[in-house]
Amino acid sequence: MKLGVNDKLTEIEAIAVNNTYYVPLRTLAAELKWTLTGLADGISVTAGNKSVFLLSAGKGLKLRDGSIVAVSTFLKNGSLMVPLKISSYLGYSITFQGDKYLLRVRDALAVMSDDDFVKRFGDKLKPQTASLPAPAASAAVKGRTLYLTFDDGPSATTAQLLDILDKYEAQATFFMLGPNMNRYPAQVKRLVKADHGLGLHGMTHVKDKFYASPAAALAEMAADNAVLKKITGAETTLIRPPYGSKPYFTKSFRDKVLTQGYHLWDWNVDSEDWRYKEDSDKIYNSVMNQVHKLQPSKTNPVILMHDQKATLKVLPRLLETFKKEGYSFAVITKDLKPLNFWNDER
Repeated sequence: MKLGVNDKLTEIEAIAVNNTYYVPLRTLAAELKWTLTGLADGISVTAGNKSVFLLSAGKGLKLRDGSIVAVSTFLKNGSLMVPLKISSYLGYSITFQGDKYLLRVRDALAVMSDDDFVKRFGDKLKPQTASLPAPAASAAVKGRTLYLTFDDGPSATTAQLLDILDKYEAQATFFMLGPNMNRYPAQVKRLVKADHGLGLHGMTHVKDKFYASPAAALAEMAADNAVLKKITGAETTLIRPPYGSKPYFTKSFRDKVLTQGYHLWDWNVDSEDWRYKEDSDKIYNSVMNQVHKLQPSKTNPVILMHDQKATLKVLPRLLETFKKEGYSFAVITKDLKPLNFWNDER
């Protein structure tokens, strides 16, 4: 169902789940000119002189008087979906008339009555068939779900990278290096808070050290995970060895590491941003050519990019094209069948 805001019918689609309407928080905030501030334990939502605090991990909505209201949230196509009733705590009134397909949020700026609103927009008030988003563990839509992955971070420009992803409501998976996480802990916390995917890339990124022995590789991944846990309290079983798993991550390495519960991920689209750096056209064309080659087989693209300044230049253009071509963004989880160059499904 399309959401009405004051005297305007927006393109915001409200989804009904268990008799509650949910909307994408960032899109609604942009429409109503709310200010969103990400903090360590949630998101502050401010409208004029009113504010509420959306606690992380589904712990509810904290009001100004300190009371907590139970609300549930979920991710849909990379967007955080929140109950529309959040707006009522910020001074807005909500009208719902199911027989007229009317769902409207308004404040003192609204001039039209609900009846006038229905008359004005008439046939444009159409119901939308919607359902709960698929759980993260379920299979993604074949050929139309895209997995963005970023190696080597975090970096001095991770905040800008995350801003771009936020703008396009895109989720990504970050394969991070332990020393870099120690250098930029605030960005690691932000990744976790924004529900991006977490992966391990080791500690040294030095071939002779990481691949010195299977035990050395395992030790680097374990140390990397320990850094992640120290900073965020979170751990992950997703790994990507330096330079990808071929040719160095041979069976002896996989047997040593994967039997400890880790899952090996490579990619099927190499952006070559590591090669072309500032040449955005070459990176863009390389990515799109590879993505299009996967379409006939309905293979979901897993794109290798790097957390570096040069990548920021081409990323918005890629995200715009992906959205136009109907792709949705998802994060890699431990429940997905691993994609790697050895076809090792452990």
